[in-house]
Amino acid sequence: MYRNCLRRIFLVSLDWTTNFREHHLWLIALLPIGGLLIGLLYNYLGRDIEAGNNLIIDSIHNPKEIIPFRMAPFVYIGTLATHFFGGSAGREGTALQMAGAIADQFTKRFKLNPSERKILLISAIAAGFGSIFGTPLAGAVFGLEVFLIGRIKYDAIFSAFAAAILADLAANLWQVKHTHYHIDIISHIAALPIIYSVLAGIAFALCAASFSKTINYVSAVFKSKIPYAPLRPFIGGIIVWAAVFATGTTKYSGLGIPTILASFDQQLPFYDFTLKMAFTILTLSSGFKGGEVTPLFFIGAALGSALSFFIPLPTGLLAAMGFTAVFAGAANTPLACMLMAIELFGAECGIYAAIACVVSYLFSGHNSIYSRQVVGEPKNSRFGSYCGKKINQL
Repeated sequence: MYRNCLRRIFLVSLDWTTNFREHHLWLIALLPIGGLLIGLLYNYLGRDIEAGNNLIIDSIHNPKEIIPFRMAPFVYIGTLATHFFGGSAGREGTALQMAGAIADQFTKRFKLNPSERKILLISAIAAGFGSIFGTPLAGAVFGLEVFLIGRIKYDAIFSAFAAAILADLAANLWQVKHTHYHIDIISHIAALPIIYSVLAGIAFALCAASFSKTINYVSAVFKSKIPYAPLRPFIGGIIVWAAVFATGTTKYSGLGIPTILASFDQQLPFYDFTLKMAFTILTLSSGFKGGEVTPLFFIGAALGSALSFFIPLPTGLLAAMGFTAVFAGAANTPLACMLMAIELFGAECGIYAAIACVVSYLFSGHNSIYSRQVVGEPKNSRFGSYCGKKINQL
């Protein structure tokens, strides 16, 4: 309940921050200063928690020191600052880190052994992800799927589902509001729509792999070219601010929910998903805080909407497929993303979303937005593995 109280406060404060920024656009000019402050905070007080979600994944694979509690307030402050000044980031990374940091404090209190601690952290991830998006089933499976590619830790299945469902119930009690999506038209199941779905899934896989490879590469460039860590988000903030000024719009700042909603109703231009990708990569790879998931929803939905110019499937359906499939390929969590599509958009789109998520997962190779993910079972489809290798070589 304590974690969900914090989550409620986080979501409300994030909405306020976003609304305030949109009514005071001059704040975006201060993005470099906000980045410098975030960099200073983490450089001098939070070096051991800077890995964020990867630290939690590391703690599942190889439990060592308890995750410091200060991860929760630090990522909360960093994420609000990122959104307040107009960076392009999500919110799920904050929810996962807050949940993981708080949950891990019970390890010593209850004298949990390493196996029990792993289950606790998996459950925290499930609760954080499920409650932040209002998708408890997807949250539970995400917690079981995200740390180990190709395998699920079944001894944590009860705890993950219980935590995700209870967290969602608690979020509802706290009257946490989630975005609602609607698909006007869904094609009848037939051979041609299925073929079109596979083609769309390949496009989503290319997008997911490109995002994962690029954000990891740009992060490495920032670290190698700018040794003093606080200057990285300062320089990144200057570049993002200049990009906002050059484009003349804030639609690529923050979460981008209005554009995600628009992608279900109209055909968006191809540059929307590419610009959001660029803004997000620059923001997060330079050291700002938040998460990749909601920006990936934006990127996937905008790409799906744009693909409707060429693929004869309904725009809203393609947007929904891209919304989940790009994230499935970038995080290697196809089962969670299938369930998310059903929970967010309805069971009618389930088959199309499942096809897109599976194809995106198989064709995206072993790239990932989470660098500490471990390959538990290689993607063993020969055709999918072959294509994944080709993507990796791009």
